[in-house]
Amino acid sequence: MDYILELDQVSKRFPKDGFVLDRVSFSLPYGAVMGLVGQNGAGKTTAIGCILNTSSRDGGTIRLFGQEMGDQDTAIREKIGVVYDGDNFPGYLTAAQLSEIMGGLYQAWDPVLFQKYLQDFHLPAGQKIETYSRGMTMKLALFAALSHHPKLLILDEPTGGLDPVMRDEILDVFLDFVQEEDHSILLSSHITSDLEKIADYITFIHEGNVLLTASKNDLAYHYAVMRCKESQFDALDRGDIIAYRKRDFQIDVLVSDGKEAEKKYRDAVLDHASLDEIMLLLVKGERV
Repeated sequence: MDYILELDQVSKRFPKDGFVLDRVSFSLPYGAVMGLVGQNGAGKTTAIGCILNTSSRDGGTIRLFGQEMGDQDTAIREKIGVVYDGDNFPGYLTAAQLSEIMGGLYQAWDPVLFQKYLQDFHLPAGQKIETYSRGMTMKLALFAALSHHPKLLILDEPTGGLDPVMRDEILDVFLDFVQEEDHSILLSSHITSDLEKIADYITFIHEGNVLLTASKNDLAYHYAVMRCKESQFDALDRGDIIAYRKRDFQIDVLVSDGKEAEKKYRDAVLDHASLDEIMLLLVKGERV
């Protein structure tokens, strides 16, 4: 399989607050969407900073389009579109002025495409960005990222704080983008319902560590939560337990193959595991 983005043992330390991005590894194939999932402060933005070279890393390697990107590799940067959570552009600019500026930054900037996005999504070109709603500013940032024809989109919480209708509109734009086989998206988000709709792969990150990377189909069709009494839990093969969490009168156990667990432990109750429940057990649960 060919990968558009590869992180191998990437580390970054922040001595002042003690946070460590600890040997993070994952790979994003061409033509796919990967959701980078975790709580606020888990390390998602730090990982993105390392990918984009806006934050220097202490160890590990990162390959984009098969090669490492240095500060002078403008050809690689041309192929990456980036959207951050928050203010992406100065509020005193208009969208029309932004288009002129972007044309000076990107050789492949397409003002006709940008204008089409503005018209299709009813963003006024002559209005100052500071007067836009949050949803409008996020759409503008996305359309600016798309209008220089990138191959890879890197999105840091792009749908946070948006209403469901607007989130759905933006997710549809993402899905259109990855219809091209050489396009991919790395989408950092804590909104698991968004990722259940569009992601092909999920990487769970917590306190700077990757807890799990898997395809969404694998998570949806194979992972399960076993509801156990304490006596049942004590009898489990420890190799079958990914994480567990004790509740009042039962123990919830995350397993990677629900069908096999059902055959092996016939008295146990198994339920489908949503992304939310998987994340909860990985973050709040214990390991054996």
